[in-house]
Amino acid sequence: MRYILASNNNGKLREMKVILAETGAEVVSQREAGADFEAEETGTTFEENALIKARAACQALGEPAIADDSGLCVDALGGAPGVYSARYGGCKTDPERVALLLKNLGDEKDREAKFVSCIACVFPNGDVLTARGECPGTITTAPRGDGGFGYDPVFELPGTGKTMAQLTEEEKNAVSHRGRALKAFQEKLREYDAHK
Repeated sequence: MRYILASNNNGKLREMKVILAETGAEVVSQREAGADFEAEETGTTFEENALIKARAACQALGEPAIADDSGLCVDALGGAPGVYSARYGGCKTDPERVALLLKNLGDEKDREAKFVSCIACVFPNGDVLTARGECPGTITTAPRGDGGFGYDPVFELPGTGKTMAQLTEEEKNAVSHRGRALKAFQEKLREYDAHK
């Protein structure tokens, strides 16, 4: 079955394609499907924003749509940037957002954080599937690594000494918040398909 990814983020698209290929699902971006718009993320939780995006893509294209809303929650910043991770402080690029995060943390000793990912899938018949994944870590004092995207260069995984940006794509998909959410979603999708 074909699913529309309610995003034009190439990093998310690549991760979704790899993980959902195991279920036989074909994933294409909104743009590839002929809809080039961004749904306004007005939700106050990752779940709400994922549903807003998936519903908008499903309604526009009449096909099942999957959306991911994810972000970084830093304890010392009261959970910020949270649902505003992609537009943190009005910054336009990943390096700008990372620089702002490091500036806001300053010399803070408590650098505990977690990545959160919520997946929502909306079907044309109105059915909805959701899943959530989290990945704990700490924020480094400077970026390390060339892989990944977003806050990956400053998010260190416990016990590894590596940031997300220093992992291979396969390693990242095995432990990341999105990888965990997609694995949970995969199971729900299998159950859904089995009972159709």
